Amino acid sequence: MSLEVVLEYHDRTRHGLDRFAAGPGRMDWSTEPDPFRRFAGAPLERLDLHDDAGTPPYDLLFPDGALPAAPLDRGSFSRFLYYSLAVSAWKEHHGVRWSLRVNPSSGALHPTECYVVTDALARPGLYHYAPREHGLELRAELDAARCGPPQGFLAALTSIVWRESWKYGERAYRYCQQDLGHALAALRLSAAMLGWRLFVVSSAGDDEIARLVGLDRDDAWHAGEEESPAMLLAGVPGDAAFDAAAFRLPDLPPARWHGRANVLSLRHREWPAIAAAERACHRPSGDARVERVEPRATGPEPEPRPLSAGAILRRRRSALDLDGVTGMPRELLYHWLLRVTPSETPCPFDALHWRPLVHLGLFVHRVAGLAPGLYALVRDRARLGEVRRAMRDGFDWSAPPGCPPELPLYLLAEGDVREVAVGASCDQSMAGDGAFCVALLAQFEPELRRRGAAFYRNLHWEAGMIAHVLYLEAEAAGLRGTGMGCFLDHPSHATFGVRDLSLQTLYHFTAGGPVEDKRLTTLAAYPPPPAAEQDPVELL
Repeated sequence: MSLEVVLEYHDRTRHGLDRFAAGPGRMDWSTEPDPFRRFAGAPLERLDLHDDAGTPPYDLLFPDGALPAAPLDRGSFSRFLYYSLAVSAWKEHHGVRWSLRVNPSSGALHPTECYVVTDALARPGLYHYAPREHGLELRAELDAARCGPPQGFLAALTSIVWRESWKYGERAYRYCQQDLGHALAALRLSAAMLGWRLFVVSSAGDDEIARLVGLDRDDAWHAGEEESPAMLLAGVPGDAAFDAAAFRLPDLPPARWHGRANVLSLRHREWPAIAAAERACHRPSGDARVERVEPRATGPEPEPRPLSAGAILRRRRSALDLDGVTGMPRELLYHWLLRVTPSETPCPFDALHWRPLVHLGLFVHRVAGLAPGLYALVRDRARLGEVRRAMRDGFDWSAPPGCPPELPLYLLAEGDVREVAVGASCDQSMAGDGAFCVALLAQFEPELRRRGAAFYRNLHWEAGMIAHVLYLEAEAAGLRGTGMGCFLDHPSHATFGVRDLSLQTLYHFTAGGPVEDKRLTTLAAYPPPPAAEQDPVELL
């Protein structure tokens, strides 16, 4: 029954040529959600700000064990959060200010919250991360002897769906899950910069996570602003032994709780379809199955580029427009695609406990040395037969010229697909103005029937992680990317000959030469400006 509810939700929240998914119709600015969760009365420990120039080369984030493990202490926790979830800048237009963060979010609404359990700070406990202040709020004091895995820490991500549904209506639940994927990738890469590893704990159920971070308490949220458990993460030094499948959440009885959640909006609109999907996607505890792809043995890593990891992580932005001129060489595209192929580049996807199930359908426009047309990247070569059978007959499936043999990229059909990409992306011109556009295609109904309805969330997380890596690669190359949650589901599927629910599009992404909006003023991330921030829809 739960799976049928999820499939019905997915179907009713499609955008199509004849209708869009149900939304609010207009923005009620009087109820705009506060993007910053705070707990009044909880002690706040402000963390340090950091100099990006002191961080290692960006390319060293990806090879396993390339960087030594930093000690688990206040300073390293500060860097961990500063380069993953912190405010990265403020924007201003006509006196209106709003924040950008290291982790992207649909509409800059930021439904994702982060909690950490650690004994590395002055008071062992459960902390809530406050990105506006770059600080940790002490929610509960804990017994120092019982704080997570040996030599490590726990982190939990949660989601406040109301922040997204205020703007996007019923489709918001999809976007919240993608945002969680972006946050997970951001955390994993920041951990890599410190020589740590990060794992999704597959055995942790939603009820366990809720109890751990206090979501079952009446001081944790207000009616209409429910905060939902999403995932539990375990962080350990890179050389520490850790079995993500065998790990069980320890008993962490709090000695004392602190604080009460702030009110995010004056009024709220309910979306019953989202509530039904959330109930159907409730994850029980006990699923400890781990099915990772083993990385392929490779030769020595190339010399890292002189790019600061910290600068790239914090400089990531969403393009507001693309110039329709700038392209890229095929070697650079191949490099980006190797970055999102876990057998070749495990990090950040080694945080996940399942083999890749999200693949890339590419609309190639301006890639020197590649014919314009449709291409497919099958991120797990063992899935090639399944993906081919899910698409229509008649595609080429040949290797593009100069493609590295280890990259499972295939030419489907040549031709100018700019208008096709734009049409499938809700007529957003950026989809045709970039060097390429991507439809992230998930192996869908058969996998959900095998793994359970809650895995609907996992597929969106994986899609968000892929888009996050593409964002960073665009920044590293002097280009810029944009994730596009607005796409027309059926036209996108028709382009790649998808005939049933065996594959489903979850997300679009495009990258190219950015066109800067000179109307906007950029302000430093810290200290935050005193004016109340807003989310002007027309600028995002």
